[in-house]
Amino acid sequence: MVFNTGAALLDAIVLAVVSMDAKGTYGYKITQDVRQVIEISESTLYPVLRRLLKDGCLEVYDMEYGGRNRRYYKITEVGRAQLNLYISEWQIYAAKITNIFTGRGKYE
Repeated sequence: MVFNTGAALLDAIVLAVVSMDAKGTYGYKITQDVRQVIEISESTLYPVLRRLLKDGCLEVYDMEYGGRNRRYYKITEVGRAQLNLYISEWQIYAAKITNIFTGRGKYE
């Protein structure tokens, strides 16, 4: 993709992906799901997860899988509220950009 992906957009995408499973999901699967939308490396994803944990948007727990512990991330109520804000802001932003691209001119 030729467009830059800023921190807020990465946060929004990760929160959306994590919110899809009520039980939570693990880092590798988050990376794979996000990669369906944008190209991202695990080295980019994990700082995003740490930031969202620090901000109280995610919680973490470990569960045994195949003889090893797997770290799961689950969205919190704070994270859900933040995701809803991102969705609202995205809809406004996307409409403005679409109006510019389509020549409708209403981008206020």
